[in-house]
Amino acid sequence: MDPARISLRPFKLSDADDFFSWAKDERVTHYLRWNPIPSREEALKYLKEVAIPHPWRRSICLDDRSIGYVSIRSESGGDFHLGRIGYAVGAEYWNQGIVTVALRMAVSSMFEEIQYLVRVEALVEEENKGSQRVLEKVGFQKEGFLRKYAFNKGKIRDMFIYSFLSSDEIM
Repeated sequence: MDPARISLRPFKLSDADDFFSWAKDERVTHYLRWNPIPSREEALKYLKEVAIPHPWRRSICLDDRSIGYVSIRSESGGDFHLGRIGYAVGAEYWNQGIVTVALRMAVSSMFEEIQYLVRVEALVEEENKGSQRVLEKVGFQKEGFLRKYAFNKGKIRDMFIYSFLSSDEIM
């Protein structure tokens, strides 16, 4: 995959059809906190109410078509230096290196755009080997295993925690 074809940009309402094409897929949303989007109307509502107003959620684009997302959520309270990263890409784009390229771009941008950010964490379910590989390729460090840590889709799940610091080098 030519990295020049991959870009990050804020979501637009005109992304609704592309967003719906991957956000309706249970394989894509399986490890996410949200369920598959059931209709184009719901996709448009999600873009309007969640994706577009989000302080740092970007569309992963291939030739400027939305094929996924990456976001960072800053922690509240006294931990504003800490952010949690989340991402997904349409199943037809898995295992092509697209998410690795997109995360490298995102991590670089995040630390420039969010000045107080020092640490980015990713929580990854134990079974999600693909996501673990992506984080390691980008330079995230696996810090530990969190037993029965997160509740997602009706189950309490074991998670790995990965981190990337503003002083770390993107691989």
